[in-house]
Amino acid sequence: MMGMMRAVLRLIGIMTYDKYLRDDDMSNKWDKRFLELAKHISDWSKDPSTKVGCVVVGEDREIRSTGFNGFPRGIEDKIERLEDREQKYPMICHAEENAIMHAARIGISLKGTMAYVTWPPCSRCTRSLIQAGISEVVYPEDVEIPERWQKDFSIASGMMSEAGIIVRMA
Repeated sequence: MMGMMRAVLRLIGIMTYDKYLRDDDMSNKWDKRFLELAKHISDWSKDPSTKVGCVVVGEDREIRSTGFNGFPRGIEDKIERLEDREQKYPMICHAEENAIMHAARIGISLKGTMAYVTWPPCSRCTRSLIQAGISEVVYPEDVEIPERWQKDFSIASGMMSEAGIIVRMA
């Protein structure tokens, strides 16, 4: 199973290292905990179609920031806006962006941290992850990506690989 996962990751251009794909019970336990927390946080989103959560963690497994997809502070979460993609997309902050902006707002550095997300990052969020200094991204291996996002996630994967961000599924 692990060999097949490595091959698939390399095929789509995601940078991987064998030490991150080992069967390490402690590491796997923490990955699952932080992904479960990201899933819990995703439920805070009022978006009726997609709920995404993000937990950014430092090297000592301390939580530096969290985020979920939603409108910026002070913007009303009207159901008419949330159900109309033409209105929603220009206004909504993705989970990764929200976590990064929240950390900036309270003066927390994210340099060298890991982002646990419930979906692979899109290209827009990938730009922000790179610029914030995130060094690793972890997302669930069982996530199903709608066709409309496939091309964008492929671009994002290439960007993370080129920038040296470790990407892995857990």
